This record gives sequence, structure tokens and C-alpha cells, in this order.
Amino acid sequence: MRSKFNNFVLFLALCGAGTLISCKDKPTTIDTTAQSADEKKLSTDVVENLTAITFERDLHDFSEMIQDEVVNTEFKFTNTGKYDLVISSARGTCGCTKPEWPTEPIAPGESGVIKVGFDSKNKSGPFNKTVTVTANTNPAESRLIIKGVVIVPKD
Repeated sequence: MRSKFNNFVLFLALCGAGTLISCKDKPTTIDTTAQSADEKKLSTDVVENLTAITFERDLHDFSEMIQDEVVNTEFKFTNTGKYDLVISSARGTCGCTKPEWPTEPIAPGESGVIKVGFDSKNKSGPFNKTVTVTANTNPAESRLIIKGVVIVPKD
């Protein structure tokens, strides 16, 4: 009697293992229709809550400058969107390019300035540097370019 019971338990264990093995190869399907609609709504809500920035110009040519000279320019912009514009950062391509930007929100229709300085210390020849401005806009990044030529004085 005990042996029949053990065989029965062994039979059940093998059936359970067989079921597990046969299920592992079956593809699992999940209805993503609801997820996709939610993701689309979230994406639309985020884009609709972004604003826009319009620069008067996105390029400044310093022309020629003498080595070791520090030069500055300003890039004027306007918030052309429906919401407050918040600039989270402005990064130069190297340490010689130093941007300054407003940290307070800019209301729709209002304007501001991003100041960019270039230090030509130990530089020579043509240069082309980029300042990447990150804000609550679509696209999130705008690029400003400064360029010129550093002249090395003759001794």
C-alpha cells in the first residue's frame, strides 16, 4: 500500500514538472492597448506643457582678437510659448567658453539674455565653440555658436 502511495506522489510530481516545462515555451501576451493610450496621453501632456524659446540670433562672430584677450557677447531671446520658460543650464564646449543665463522663470512674451564670454588665453587660430542651452522647451536643447580667430602677437 505504501509503495502505491509513493508511486502516486511520484506520478503527481512528474505531471507537475511536465506542466511547468511545457508552459515555459508558450509566449505570454499582455494587452498593451491601455498602456499605449496612457503613454500617449502622458507624452502629449508633457509636450503641451512645454514652452518655446526664440533667439534673435544663434551665431556670433568675434572676428579677430589678440591672444589672451577675453571677449563677451549676448544672445537675446524671447519666451514665445504659453508657459513660463525655465532655463536649467547653459554649457560651453570647453572651459574657455563661459555662459551666464537667467535663473528665474521667464513669463510668456518676456525676453532675457544669455551672456557668453570667451577667454583666448593660450589659444591661436580659428575657433568655433558651442553653448548648449537646456530648458523646458521642445526640443529641450538649443545651440548657440561663437566663432572667431585668435591672433598671436609678434614679439
